[in-house]
Amino acid sequence: MRYRRSTWAIGIVSAGMSLAALFAVSDVGTAFAADTTSTGNRVFFRGGYGEMLSDRGGELITDIHGTSGKNDGKGGYYIGGGADLMITKDLWGMVPGVALVGEIGLEFKRWESRSVMSLDGPAKVQMTMLTASVAPKVKFRQGTDFQPWIIPGGLDFHVISPTSSQVNYLDIGVQFGGGAEYRVWKEVWLGVDSRYHQASNQTNTVNNFWTAGLFVGLGF
Repeated sequence: MRYRRSTWAIGIVSAGMSLAALFAVSDVGTAFAADTTSTGNRVFFRGGYGEMLSDRGGELITDIHGTSGKNDGKGGYYIGGGADLMITKDLWGMVPGVALVGEIGLEFKRWESRSVMSLDGPAKVQMTMLTASVAPKVKFRQGTDFQPWIIPGGLDFHVISPTSSQVNYLDIGVQFGGGAEYRVWKEVWLGVDSRYHQASNQTNTVNNFWTAGLFVGLGF
C-alpha cells in the first residue's frame, strides 16, 4: 500500500507541476487570433529516455529467480508515434486560444536488458513493453508558433515482454503528461514531451514508468 500511494503521489505531483508551469508560460487569459492556416491535426514521431519505477529482476522468465544474476535494469529508450486530431480550437467558444485534441499513440520501450540464465540457458533476455494509448490533450496559445500542452489523464494498454511468472502479459493504466511544441517551418513542429504512466499491474508485476524526450510533428 505504501508503494502504491507513493507512485500515485509521483503521478499527481508530476501532473500538477506540469500544469502549473505550462499555465505560467501559456498566458491562457489572452485571446489569440484564430489560426486559419492549419487544421490543428498532426502526426508525430517521438523518442527519448524511459525508466520503470520497479525492476523485474528475480522473476521466473526474466532470470529464473536470479539463478545467475538478476535482469534488474530499469532504464532504457522509447520510440513511438501517433496522431493529434483537433476537436475544438477554443473549448467550444468558451476559452479563446485553448484547444482540445484527441491523441492516439503507439510506443515501444526497451528497458536495460542483461545476460542471465534463462529457460533456454545463458542468454540476454530482452525486457520490452508496447503501449497503445488514447488521451485528451489540452493545447494553449492556438494561433501562435509556440504551443504548450498537458494531458490531464489518458488511457493506456500495455503488453509486457517477457510475460510475468504467471504468464500474464496484458495490462491497462492511465497516463499524465505535459510538453510544448514550436513551429519551425510551415507545418513542421519540434517539441519536448514528458509523461508518467500508472499501470493497474494486472500482470502481477509493477509496470509503472515515466518517459522524457523529443518529438517532431507534421500538420495536415
